[in-house]
Amino acid sequence: MQKKFPLVSILITNYNKKKYLKKMLNSCVNQSYKNKEIIFYDDASSDNSLSIVQEYKSIKIIKNKSKKYKSGPLNQINGIIECFKKSKGELIFLLDSDDCFKKDKLEKISKFISNNNEYKFIQDTPVELNGSKKVKLKRKIHFFSIWPQFYPTSSITIRRKFFSEFLPHLKKNSFEDLEVDARLVIFAYINKEFRYIEKSYTYYNNHMEGITSNYKKYSLNWWKKRNDAFQYMFNLMKKFNIKIKKSPDYFLTKLIIFLLVKNS
Repeated sequence: MQKKFPLVSILITNYNKKKYLKKMLNSCVNQSYKNKEIIFYDDASSDNSLSIVQEYKSIKIIKNKSKKYKSGPLNQINGIIECFKKSKGELIFLLDSDDCFKKDKLEKISKFISNNNEYKFIQDTPVELNGSKKVKLKRKIHFFSIWPQFYPTSSITIRRKFFSEFLPHLKKNSFEDLEVDARLVIFAYINKEFRYIEKSYTYYNNHMEGITSNYKKYSLNWWKKRNDAFQYMFNLMKKFNIKIKKSPDYFLTKLIIFLLVKNS
């Protein structure tokens, strides 16, 4: 059964998540799908994360000695790019170091994509590690918003070719508040490649230790992140000569940013 499926790559980025690593790495190593490679990027961790990862001989480790950016999202993107350069898999599974996969994720997703050749990007529906309730994606775009609801990085699987097509449009040095999941979703959405499945193969940690902890809802940083998302989207649309009507939340975001910056 395994011979039917190609090599796949799990790309992991980490910064000071030592306490989550064993559970995460075990979920990768013990996958039912065996034709895989695991590439781990450590972004100058100070919590001795590498001592945990080095126990796993099959994992390819990239050690970054000092952070390239002051921005968490840009550092994450840089790590994913470095992992991708070292990878060879036909499918790319992204994974944050504090999340983990169900044992059959690679097998199920690989089989699904092999049976759906038109799929280049998909997200499965993640489940919180501290609960069993699934968070459902909205099936329709709300009138108030331009893009559909989407899930974090660890639920994303991409065909290698599609990821290569995305890289020139990544804007890896710009939009310091915008994470890679939003960029990928926007790129996939405007190219009509955004897909999701309701089945759950990913567990995610909803805590206050990751990048998102810097973006408390309705804070200035949260609004700046939304503004970055709009700017990124409209830049891509200009390149692809795509026109779309600006939504109410675009104008609201612009207004809030203006007022917050003016009064900060």
